[in-house]
Amino acid sequence: MGKLILVPTDFTKVARTAFEHAIQTAKVINGDIALLHVVDEADEVENARKRLKEEADWARNNGANMLIDEEVRIGSIFDDIGDTAVEMNAELIFMGTHGATGWQKIVGSHALKVITHSEVPFVVVQDKGIKESGYDDIVVPLDLHKETKQKLEVVANLAKYFNSKVHIITPKESDEYFVNQLERNLYFAKKYLGERDIEFTTKVAPKRDFDDQIIEHANNIDADLITIMNLQKNSLMGMGLLGSNYEQHLITNKYKIPVLLVNPVETGIGVGSVITGSI
Repeated sequence: MGKLILVPTDFTKVARTAFEHAIQTAKVINGDIALLHVVDEADEVENARKRLKEEADWARNNGANMLIDEEVRIGSIFDDIGDTAVEMNAELIFMGTHGATGWQKIVGSHALKVITHSEVPFVVVQDKGIKESGYDDIVVPLDLHKETKQKLEVVANLAKYFNSKVHIITPKESDEYFVNQLERNLYFAKKYLGERDIEFTTKVAPKRDFDDQIIEHANNIDADLITIMNLQKNSLMGMGLLGSNYEQHLITNKYKIPVLLVNPVETGIGVGSVITGSI
């Protein structure tokens, strides 16, 4: 296999939508796809394999010419999605979420439990399809956290693949220390993206309800993706900028804009060539 994208599926409409996002991305990065279904008991495996084959056949019949592998695991979605991604050396995971209800309640904090178990970045998709051109506009909230460089590297590599414009949004701060740190992070981001010839814009938004400001800005510019760090990975909600529901509010946003969540890593960045390697 080449660059691999993992797609957990429960055979619902929103899972199909996530599969469509994965297919379009695989076309752009010249990658392959692994479809995954997790069952509770061994007697469910045969039926799961049949349904996975139907999904793969649907994709092939609709122009998906990449390799599509079909994988059934017995266990828990909270463990096996992340474990499978690592074992397969997947570089991205596309997962559907139903918003307020859904597959074994994979929403909000439950989705974050799945995501946090993985070292691989997740694109969480609601029932909004992907354009043929993919992710033309990517919104990137920029805050005070030390993981800024990790997030920017992910964004920059996706932007190079999709020829995306990046839209940076920062909260308006009044404290001089925070203002200076935000300015340093913004300077770094501008330099980082500029050196890679990635077009970008910047916007300062009110600090109050910053997560809502991110969502509204994304909708106003018709963004195709929002990229954030999963700060619940190590409980870093810090600096007073973000509330405890920040991530889950964004991944279930009312405009159904897909969200790419990246788990912070302690040392280095290297989480696969799709998002961190040379393009």
